[in-house]
Amino acid sequence: MAVKKSAVDNNIQIHELKQGEIKLRMIGQTPLYFNSMGSKAMRDLLAGARKKTAADKQAIKHNPEVEYKETMYIKKDGDTALYFPAAGVKGAMATAALETEGIKKTSVQRLIFLPQTNIQIWGKPYLKMDIVRSADMNRTPDVRTRAYLPEWCSEITIRFVTPTLSKQGIISLLANAGQIVGIGDFRQEKGRGSFGTWTVASADNMADWQQEAWDNITAQSREVQELAIDYPEYADLETAELMEFMQEERIKRAA
Repeated sequence: MAVKKSAVDNNIQIHELKQGEIKLRMIGQTPLYFNSMGSKAMRDLLAGARKKTAADKQAIKHNPEVEYKETMYIKKDGDTALYFPAAGVKGAMATAALETEGIKKTSVQRLIFLPQTNIQIWGKPYLKMDIVRSADMNRTPDVRTRAYLPEWCSEITIRFVTPTLSKQGIISLLANAGQIVGIGDFRQEKGRGSFGTWTVASADNMADWQQEAWDNITAQSREVQELAIDYPEYADLETAELMEFMQEERIKRAA
């Protein structure tokens, strides 16, 4: 007579994932170009661009003061008037993982969390004009006006799954993102420019030069930024000369 085998309970134990948290400071190594999409561009995407009238065709093509303001991410309260989407920093970390041994891009996307929707940006913005190439087939040249911060810094809170990731690993990954990716326009990731890069510091353990830079830049907070938004200064001589020409052209066309 066959003997029945006793049933064996195969209990699967599922452990809850744990989170670590670290607060880090990003101190700009190269200037930052803001690249927010302007309200007109967003309205055109929503409703479709209307056909230009004869009056539109006769008007001056660009309004630098408006374009400057619309490239910035501006908030109504907080220590600063300027911010940058936190998703941009997480994206930079994910891209940096492609060049970082021991971690994959998909792991960054799944295992790292940024509780802040936006990160505050300290630093005074300046109005800057650059010659750029349009995305059409002929690569038509154009003049683009953006907010430009020669000095900037930010503070970010990062949560991460442990023990898969460690605090030191997060510091290294954010530092790598600051070195080879960056944020904003003309950033290091794109190849042509080397803007929007940063170095990383802990709020509790900063080198003397980092502390000095942090103190100097964070003095350029909301009051300084709001004044610069409403009454912009020009970033360089070329921009100042173009703005002088623009003012003369406005007077001529208004006559």
